[in-house]
Amino acid sequence: MSTPAAPITVSTVSTGTAAIADTAPAAELPLLLAGPVVRRLESQRLVLWVATARPVRCRLRLEAPDGTIDLAPGADQGAILQAGERLFHHLIDLALPRALPEGQWVGYRLLAEEAGETIDLTGPDSGLCYPGRDSPGVVFQPRVRALLHGSCRKPHHTGGGDGLAEADARLAGLLARDEPWPALLVLSGDQIYADDVAGPMLRAIHALIPRLGLPAEPLPAAELTGLADSAALYRHPRGYYRRETLLPRHAANAGLIDLLFGGVAKPVFTTDSAHNHLITLAEVLAMYLLVWSPVPWAGLDLSPPPGLRPAEARRYARERAAIESFVGGLGAARRLLAHLPVAMIFDDHDITDDWNLSAEWEQVAQAHPFSRRVIGNALLGYLIHQGWGNRPEAFPPDLLAAAQRALAAPGSPAHDDCLERLRRFDQWHYVWPTAPALVVLDSRTHRWHSEVSPRQPSGLMDWEGLTDLQQALVGRESVLLVSSAPIFGVKLIETLQHVFSWLGRPLMVDAENWMGHAGAATAILNIFRHPRTPKHFVVLSGDVHYSFVYDVRLRPRRVHRGPGPAIWQVCSSGLRNAFPDRLLAALDHLNRWLYAPRSPLNWFTRRRAMRVVPRKPVGTPHGRRLLNGAGVGWVALDDEGRPVRIEQWLAGGDAIAFVPREAEARWD
Repeated sequence: MSTPAAPITVSTVSTGTAAIADTAPAAELPLLLAGPVVRRLESQRLVLWVATARPVRCRLRLEAPDGTIDLAPGADQGAILQAGERLFHHLIDLALPRALPEGQWVGYRLLAEEAGETIDLTGPDSGLCYPGRDSPGVVFQPRVRALLHGSCRKPHHTGGGDGLAEADARLAGLLARDEPWPALLVLSGDQIYADDVAGPMLRAIHALIPRLGLPAEPLPAAELTGLADSAALYRHPRGYYRRETLLPRHAANAGLIDLLFGGVAKPVFTTDSAHNHLITLAEVLAMYLLVWSPVPWAGLDLSPPPGLRPAEARRYARERAAIESFVGGLGAARRLLAHLPVAMIFDDHDITDDWNLSAEWEQVAQAHPFSRRVIGNALLGYLIHQGWGNRPEAFPPDLLAAAQRALAAPGSPAHDDCLERLRRFDQWHYVWPTAPALVVLDSRTHRWHSEVSPRQPSGLMDWEGLTDLQQALVGRESVLLVSSAPIFGVKLIETLQHVFSWLGRPLMVDAENWMGHAGAATAILNIFRHPRTPKHFVVLSGDVHYSFVYDVRLRPRRVHRGPGPAIWQVCSSGLRNAFPDRLLAALDHLNRWLYAPRSPLNWFTRRRAMRVVPRKPVGTPHGRRLLNGAGVGWVALDDEGRPVRIEQWLAGGDAIAFVPREAEARWD
């Protein structure tokens, strides 16, 4: 099994960047639709995710410096979920017969066996190889000395490029110079925008669905919505840019309508951009392929759909230019995902805006079968494309069997049963055995409901989840803690969110922050203060659409305990998104005046028990602490898990370093 393999005859398939052209016959779909995406890499374990157009048997050939390893997944190492006639999702979880060498390139070839032929899906013509290499590869690094991280990748964002494409270009440079490269890529949320879809993206989704042979989906509550099934939705005259008018407004959903329209200009699924909100399972599955791979775009017709109003037609044209730019960078993003172990976790836009923001939101959204279906379909898409590879052992065979039944018969009782199981599922969080350990929080489905009012924002994690987190941290010297929302955020913005929450309008400002719920805030700060807590925390976050770095020190409650841990709050957002620049500049300026490290106003917040010193992004306008612009974060660590360099690699080539202010970081 671990001996050099005998030569084989291999034919290659080209799956590089595809052009957008007229619709091609479904039979011409390439075998490899998306991936491979490297999900986990350990000493004797490799996990890959792949999507294919046919139910092939996959093999893996590792080309290590100490010899070739030829592996064929057994029944317990390769799982396949069939989503359509021409869409098969593979998770290849391989136990390796010997340990991978540390810090050395190990090439791999993904081989498909079909009709007696062995096809190399990752050869030189695949678009997956860096210059000078004839296959993709991985570098096993148990000690994390550098990592990449980011969030919020909106395909039709017009203010910059794609942070994943920038990371790919940087990785190619590191490889050409034979320099060390990052051990991990951490994606901390909003890998897709299910609730904010451009018209041309929705058009591509609808063109791809029949090519993949995805089944139709009967929709619930047809007597209330007027939508019998997915076909009725796709051909409805308000199916583009007016979808919020098709979402349920029955009396059973009146609480949600009152909440979202009573003084708040938001549709049912709480984002201002819900005009093309994904609804069906097929739409979710197709979108994931379209944001991860250039291959499914080949042959798709992006001409405007009929029935657009003049303003909608103009918007469609603007969005089409942005989408075509996005597609142009997909080959680079796909190549990056094929080389680095990718850790993922959801945030709100992976499902819908303000997902589980308050107890009231949860109760009302779950009260209507149509709302449950929309949320559940997005969660099933997350399971297949993201959650599954984070920790495969967390998903028992019976849950995957339920997922397969749902994929085979969307709209059936089996589909609804699967979605209900996923709603109750509580194992989305995980820990990777790196050094420092990567501890990834689920801050979306373990919410701590407000004791004051069900309309008030929930805590991002409940007591049980925080207790489990503390147990996971005990005895560790340092930790990479992934929280989708920053634990230590911009205080002025958090204050504004608190004011709107007090006024009963938390949805207006997406009032979700760790310090917004007294119980959750106290519990997370006590975890940091625990005498057996790690000495060093690097908190990796996204969500907010701007980037910043804070050096945080907790004031000890008792003198004999000494200082608390060193904490670095590192936020990188977004990969392809940004904050309104003038508004961010104004908020940044006011925040520096009102909540500077020595400001007395801090004593009226939970910062009275800590000192938070922002780092300055080099080269930005005088005084700015918040960096705006699409890109990806880079963090280099020393042997004790402390950051030695933190940068934001902006799409377009600039590398902005966040410089510590050592003089101000000392205690008064």
